[in-house]
Amino acid sequence: MAIKNDLKKSAPENKAGFPIPESNYKMILVGFGIVILGFILMMGGGSDDPNQFNYDIFSFRRITLAPIVVLLGFGFVFWAIMRKPKKETEE
Repeated sequence: MAIKNDLKKSAPENKAGFPIPESNYKMILVGFGIVILGFILMMGGGSDDPNQFNYDIFSFRRITLAPIVVLLGFGFVFWAIMRKPKKETEE
């Protein structure tokens, strides 16, 4: 019986709250904003006339820049989820 009481005392206390700190949620939202920006960069380049081909779909912005921005956004979201916040020093 005394052993069970000792184990209960030495067990770490569970903290109530969210598993990810509030600052990380803000960074996740920024990352999703970057992803949305990348998809906005991919938009456009179509033609009003379906019989006419528009070569604007092969521009640098749509083929190279936009996918890089989207991947950077997803990488930023992953980093924001995995980031460990710095512990505040108690005085």
